[in-house]
Amino acid sequence: MFSLIGTLIVGLVVGLIARAIKPGDDKLGLIMTAILGIAGSFGASFVGEKMGWYAPGATAGWIASVVGAVVLLVIYGLVSKK
Repeated sequence: MFSLIGTLIVGLVVGLIARAIKPGDDKLGLIMTAILGIAGSFGASFVGEKMGWYAPGATAGWIASVVGAVVLLVIYGLVSKK
């Protein structure tokens, strides 16, 4: 339960960091940025757990979460432009 809450909190902060890192003019609001950050954090946790980097139930690290969120921001930018 606490790992889920931890992932949510990390995801909110990570979404904001990812927006600051990723270049370009995205017209995303704060809520969509937070949602993409949370999804990036969950994705990094899932991939890290499957690769054996994290124990089951552990939250992803900050760097992995930011990378996951940036990847999702790039994908969102590519999809939303079409």
